[in-house]
Amino acid sequence: MKTIWVTGSKGQLGTELRLQHEKLAHSNFLFTDIAELDLKDERLVREFVLQHKPEFIINCAAFTNVDKAESNIGPAYMLNRDIPELLSRISLETNCILIHISTDYVFDGLNCRPYKEEDATSPQSVYGASKLAGEIEVLKNYRNIIIRTSWLYSAYGTNFLKTMLRLGKERDKLNVVYDQVGTPTSASDLANEILHITGQLLSTEENMGGIYNFSNEGVCSWYDFAVEIMKIAGLNCAISPITSDKYPSPVNRPAYSVLNKSKITETFGKSIPYWKESFDKVYNQIVHI
Repeated sequence: MKTIWVTGSKGQLGTELRLQHEKLAHSNFLFTDIAELDLKDERLVREFVLQHKPEFIINCAAFTNVDKAESNIGPAYMLNRDIPELLSRISLETNCILIHISTDYVFDGLNCRPYKEEDATSPQSVYGASKLAGEIEVLKNYRNIIIRTSWLYSAYGTNFLKTMLRLGKERDKLNVVYDQVGTPTSASDLANEILHITGQLLSTEENMGGIYNFSNEGVCSWYDFAVEIMKIAGLNCAISPITSDKYPSPVNRPAYSVLNKSKITETFGKSIPYWKESFDKVYNQIVHI
């Protein structure tokens, strides 16, 4: 029985992996968050790995607050670069595979076509730069896998969907940017893809290491997403489109975050759901929690 260790297990993605992990039969999953294991403590991490001997590490731990990263540079780099570096080093030493989650923020957002994995990176924020620095460390083990994703949301934790649902009940109108375009991505779908990939890796000796893009299919703006949220929830909150310069933020957010998923679908042979289809499922999940 193979052992799979999931870090950051109480975040959006970690929670979905916990809910779905039984899809991988005959695997022993270990779920940790900071309360169970402080990843900043190398001694404790090494003791944990020595005790449990995982064949796979799925790293969901990250500093994900894009705005706060600008004024918390040290913590952002600790979580997004230093911890991945430690896990990558350990993966090389123990012959296990690290699956690490990254972001569209490694790009500058100036493309006019979906970003491919090999496109030039040019992060415009501390968050993006720290995540790119983590990618560089992870790829020092050629068997490791990086999955870049975008606009992640779920029924759990803090995200755009849940924020809009809360504000939609509290206010009569909201301003939402329409000039930032991407794809809302269900953490449930991403977790399912990760488990699918891990299952394939369990059954092959072939090296599939490298960078892969994953988001749901389709394209919309944050404004479009907000309109859909109010519509499905039946909330009488008017959504007004505004440009990014009218929205106060310490970060220059990518204007274009659409990812090309050809590589991941061709390599691992799994279709990706359309974002509205997945959004309906996540909203229904929220209603029944």
